[in-house]
Amino acid sequence: MSSFSLDITAFYAGLLTLLLLALTARVIVYRRTNKLSLGDTGDSILLQRMRAQANLTEYAPLGLILMALAELQGAPAAAVHLMGAVLLAGRLMHAIGFSRRPQIMPLRVGGMVLTLSMLLVSALALIAHSIAQ
Repeated sequence: MSSFSLDITAFYAGLLTLLLLALTARVIVYRRTNKLSLGDTGDSILLQRMRAQANLTEYAPLGLILMALAELQGAPAAAVHLMGAVLLAGRLMHAIGFSRRPQIMPLRVGGMVLTLSMLLVSALALIAHSIAQ
């Protein structure tokens, strides 16, 4: 493993991509089953599935960027794994909680708390590291 390797970030990027593919498949299958082509057509189930998918795409990329920066700056592997595990757990919890009818609010809220905490702590750590250089 070279000093420019992003092996840990790549691992979590792969897992988050699998989650995105699962959420995308739920949208596609629902669209095909109900013959819905464009937009949400006012269908609340489709909208909920689309938002679960979109929410992942709104938060995961920034989390992965923060992980990659930390990994490139030489953060300990355990710290980068912790970042990835918290991000993945948060996104998975949110997706499960948000996608259910009725929604499982503790999972949805807990997922957002984990995701936002990962982003906040990572951002502050990167800022502190940059200032200290």
